[in-house]
Amino acid sequence: MVKQQFRETDVAKKISHICFGMKSPEEMRQQAHIQVVSKNLYSQDNNHAPLLYGVLDHRMGTSEKDRPCETCGKNLADCLGHYGYIDLELPCFHVGYFKAVIGILQEEKQQFLYFLKRPGLTYLQKRGLKKRISEKCRKKSTCSYCGAFNGTVKKCGLLKIIHEKYKTNKKVVDPIVSDFLQSFETAIEHNKEVEPLLGKAQENLNPLVVLNLFKRIPAEDVPLLLMNPEAGKPSDLILTRLLVPPLCIRPSVVSDLKSGTNEDDLTMKLTEIIFLNDVIKKHRISGAKTQMIMEDWDFLQLQCALYINSELSGIPLNMAPKKWTRGFVQRLKGKQGRFRGNLSGKRVDFSGRTVISPDPNLRIDEVAVPIHVAKILTFPEKVNKANINFLRKLVRNGPDVHPGANFIQQRHMQMKRFLKYGNREKMAQELKFGDIVERHLIDGDVARVKPHRTFRFNECVCTPYNADFDGDEMNLHLPQTEEAKAEALVLMGTKANLVTPRNGEPLIAAIQDFLTGAYLLTLKDTFFDRAKACQIIASILVGKDEKIKVRLPPPTILKPVTLWTGKQIFSIILRPSDDNPVRANLRTKGKQYCGKGEDLCVNDSFVTIQNSELMSGSMDKGTLGSGSKNNIFYILLRDWGQNEAADAMSRLARLAPVYLSNRGFSIGIGDVTPGQGLLKAKYELLNAGYKKCDEYIEALNTGKLQQQPGCTAEETLEALILKELSVIRDHAGSACLRELDKSNSPLTMALCGSKGSFINISQMIACVGQQAISGSRVPDGFENRSLPHFEKHSKLPAAKGFVANSFYSGLTPTEFFFHTMAGREGLVDTAVKTAETGYMQRRLVKSLEDLCSQYDLTVRSSTGDIIQFIYGGDGLDPAAMEGKDEPLEFKRVLDNIKAVFPCQNEPALSKNELTLTTEAIMKKNDFLCCQDSFLQEIKAFIKGVSEKIKKTRDKYGINDNGTTEPRVLYQLDRITPTQIEKFLETCRDKYMRAQMEPGSAVGALCAQSIGEPGTQMTLKTFHFAGVASMNITLGVPRIKEIINASKAISTPIITAQLDKDDDADYARLVKGRIEKTLLGEISEYIEEVFLPDDCFILVKLSLERIRLLRLEVNAETVRYSICTSKLRVKPGDVVVHGEAIVCVTPRENSKSSMYYVLQFLKEDLPKVVVQGIPEVSRAVIHIDEQSGKEKFKLLVEGDNLRAVMATHGVKGTRTTSNNTYEVEKTLGIEAARTTIINEIQYTMVNHGMSIDRRHVMLLSDLMTYKGEVLGITRFGLAKMKESVLMLASFEKTADHLFDAAYFGQKDSVCGVSECIIMGIPMNIGTGLFKLLHKANRDPKPPMRPLIFDTNEFHIPLVT
Repeated sequence: MVKQQFRETDVAKKISHICFGMKSPEEMRQQAHIQVVSKNLYSQDNNHAPLLYGVLDHRMGTSEKDRPCETCGKNLADCLGHYGYIDLELPCFHVGYFKAVIGILQEEKQQFLYFLKRPGLTYLQKRGLKKRISEKCRKKSTCSYCGAFNGTVKKCGLLKIIHEKYKTNKKVVDPIVSDFLQSFETAIEHNKEVEPLLGKAQENLNPLVVLNLFKRIPAEDVPLLLMNPEAGKPSDLILTRLLVPPLCIRPSVVSDLKSGTNEDDLTMKLTEIIFLNDVIKKHRISGAKTQMIMEDWDFLQLQCALYINSELSGIPLNMAPKKWTRGFVQRLKGKQGRFRGNLSGKRVDFSGRTVISPDPNLRIDEVAVPIHVAKILTFPEKVNKANINFLRKLVRNGPDVHPGANFIQQRHMQMKRFLKYGNREKMAQELKFGDIVERHLIDGDVARVKPHRTFRFNECVCTPYNADFDGDEMNLHLPQTEEAKAEALVLMGTKANLVTPRNGEPLIAAIQDFLTGAYLLTLKDTFFDRAKACQIIASILVGKDEKIKVRLPPPTILKPVTLWTGKQIFSIILRPSDDNPVRANLRTKGKQYCGKGEDLCVNDSFVTIQNSELMSGSMDKGTLGSGSKNNIFYILLRDWGQNEAADAMSRLARLAPVYLSNRGFSIGIGDVTPGQGLLKAKYELLNAGYKKCDEYIEALNTGKLQQQPGCTAEETLEALILKELSVIRDHAGSACLRELDKSNSPLTMALCGSKGSFINISQMIACVGQQAISGSRVPDGFENRSLPHFEKHSKLPAAKGFVANSFYSGLTPTEFFFHTMAGREGLVDTAVKTAETGYMQRRLVKSLEDLCSQYDLTVRSSTGDIIQFIYGGDGLDPAAMEGKDEPLEFKRVLDNIKAVFPCQNEPALSKNELTLTTEAIMKKNDFLCCQDSFLQEIKAFIKGVSEKIKKTRDKYGINDNGTTEPRVLYQLDRITPTQIEKFLETCRDKYMRAQMEPGSAVGALCAQSIGEPGTQMTLKTFHFAGVASMNITLGVPRIKEIINASKAISTPIITAQLDKDDDADYARLVKGRIEKTLLGEISEYIEEVFLPDDCFILVKLSLERIRLLRLEVNAETVRYSICTSKLRVKPGDVVVHGEAIVCVTPRENSKSSMYYVLQFLKEDLPKVVVQGIPEVSRAVIHIDEQSGKEKFKLLVEGDNLRAVMATHGVKGTRTTSNNTYEVEKTLGIEAARTTIINEIQYTMVNHGMSIDRRHVMLLSDLMTYKGEVLGITRFGLAKMKESVLMLASFEKTADHLFDAAYFGQKDSVCGVSECIIMGIPMNIGTGLFKLLHKANRDPKPPMRPLIFDTNEFHIPLVT
């Protein structure tokens, strides 16, 4: 079966939905062609023919190429196969429906009548109802039809069900049970052993009993079991017949090595089942013992179960199969199963794969394809009058010469003709319009055909593919229709994806050598004479730019020799010729900016580009590389379009390597050799640091160390030393910067951002620094020391992993060992993280894939549920954001307009004129399409500008009527009417361009934008929220917790604002009310007192400590706490003496003597909570020093948000928790949604990732739109999605399919996964819109000629 090209226009019918259900035995018989009865596969004679009525009977299809099917006569490729059936001697449980059977038995035994039969329940509601109904049923114990008594039904072992009819635990014994027990009285008299076993009497429900029970269920009660009566009856849940699948599903493989065939697992299972059938039949006829038949029955049942699901647990040893086989369930589930391996993702035709290599001479939107690949990959092109001569030439060339063709298909023929053989000249002459020629891949198909054997592309495009050239391979796909080609070019072309939809930053920009080359080219002191300048500029005259007339700018230096600067040559990249319209403008601080003077920066690190001329600043990663929005290519893209940006990037990619290879750029050991001054500086740093550490250790030993809140002295010391030693490396690094020459290659690379950092340099030259393992110094590996080379309890830097050497000087063995420890941790972390984030990404994509922005601006899932009323609250596309989450940065737009439109002859506007002009322009109809919030922002910005004009004019005494002298003063903050008009127009255009297009797969974008940063996060990170002891989980585990909607998170923290937030004493008071305080913590002693006639426990409270901790506790409240605790102490036994003493008297009870009760009390009393919230482990006072004065708030570790909010002194309206579930329980679903948004953003920002808020909003909306917080796990997904196929393609494939069959589910194929599985175009993106075509037809159908000549024979049909 060769796969045909899919063309949607050819189909008249479309699959509208798929029904799941169970076949009744009768339906199975109708579907089958033969009944299979024989257990042998082949007949005994020599010709090895399959036995008639055997499992391999060829009437069920064929599995060999040379024998046609005996039912339909077709060959292997065309015959779909036909079914057979086996009749089981005794019914068996179906392993897939076993749970459902038990469920029905529990309900049916306890029949009940009232229930609303509602049509149109959705699948989700059905599944929810099933739980509730079964709970109701369990409470009833008599049948409402026959009044029979019922007990509990439960599973017992593998595929066995028991009914505990006579088990009683009630006080009142049911008369039926007592009758049953009395019937054994005589037996008990004669045999005493029966008595203890009576309570265990149970009824064994074998499949026959269950089948008969199910047949008795009345038809009107079937909907109560939530089954669909059309799709199956309860009795179909039990196997009485098995369908035998066609042969093509279980082909037999003829073995070359040994005689005979290799049969498929399913075939073998079926023969075993038939064999057992025969055995049971024989036993029944010969009248064997019941026990033997029961054993065979069990075995038959097991084989039927293994046939369906071969991975059963709990098979008894004597019945366990010898070797593992693949059942039906195994064929479907898992990554290699039918759903994920073959239906959702498959191997495809028309693709090639080979190694990749870089080629900076290609444009960024091209790929070089080896000629070998180009001869095999073909594109079917239709012949028309424009291309007939070209295609004739290709046909003549044939398949072996490169621009040729492989096949030709004539217009009315179904056959393709291979051009290697036959008369090509004749075929070329006979080409007609409408024929299809499968031509080779040629230049202009986005590809360039080149010699050699690798795919090549420009290195700028590495970032999105995450590619490097150390042996990576890539696949190349060739779309096979014009529509597919156009769609791929627009949606997936490089030029259309220069920015990432994650936050609108550029993704494809200059990297590595290009950055180094451009940096060295634009340094202050790079000069060229005319010959050199022209030679370098000539490198960009390739391809599209070949015929450009480059205008060499006037030289910068005229005498003694004419010289051009590198900055001028860089300007030519942006605007090579005079007729080029591009005028880019950019002003931004560079990496080395000295902090004052803007473009007069001493380090030449303030980049100014005015109308495409580089005025000042050296270009580095900030202005050329990816990841920032003040990048020159980004500005070209936003102001001048994607083609200009791509052209400029391609020019840079040619020019920079040419300059770099001529100038030379290499690295040697001399680059990392430290000089004398550097070594001296390093030793001073080390000595100072060591001295500091010694002081800390000394302070600890003498007990003078000031402890940090919530830490022991040891922990404080560790934190201090770690901080001290980590600083040494950074200081050594800055010393390197001072000492190194500017021609140093590693330093150049670090400065321009092409590779490496200052830390790398300082580790090579000066000092490797402190090795941290999971955020602290190296732990002890031996007894009280890290390695046996150090003294015990040594806290010295060297003993805890400080590496004082550099890589240049070499590490000592102990240092090397510590260094490998830290390195190993990094490797393990990376490996674990990859798997974690991969699975997280898959779950996100599966749950979000079908969300799509509609034409009414809502975001809906495929079933039409609204997730958001307008995408992201404003309907804007995250990829088009120019500011941070904002559609444009007004200041940059205004500066750009001022530079492009100088308008020399116009007057400058004053403050009032400016405001009035703006108002007038914005009243026009053009601005009606913008949202009010956006118009408000423009007005606010203009107001700011006008205020600035007023300030300037007041300062210099300029009046608004244009009479002030000198006239040059009007150039200050000048803005003219044309400029303001153009400015507002640009703002409007950009805003309209930033609208999210209907049909965008916003869900998939969201899933990728959240999953992708996950791969760059570190796994184990703890962050100290201002206090050394408060750990907050961050990184991948935190994101995972949030999207799983875990109820118990690892570090729940409640942030409580206080009523008085400037008073430290008040904060301590509230902290005392919240924090859990135990009796043991506030008592001086708890002791047992024995008097001659009495014994009790005496608790002495420490009043001093209570006063210091600001607790609201006294002896009376302690007494109350003891009485209400779980100690079971009567109020009379607790006596208060004075203000500090409480006595507790023990009471003897039946279980234990007085002494033991006393000991219990003594052990448990210190654990009594006397004040605070029991769920809170501790609270920490956090000091905010933002606005100059100290503000206090409480960070509470623990999980009772409601109690904390209700605490006196806490500002309840400003109290939040980071536990979504808590927030939902306490404050409701909207609060939970906000919490999810804030928590994901907080985690991402902490790792230096920026994600557009719209993505996070969509995710949290999806998690909360059902009214409860649903995690993105298999459980949450099952509550969000209706579609069976989608759930089956995610996880637990078999369970979902069996469930769907039980409920008789219909899957209307509408989501993404389902459409891919069914091979239907999905309704997202270009598949969203529908086209109505009105055909101009004759309304009247033609009259048909009548059968008879005379009219009276024609009797009208309707009487």
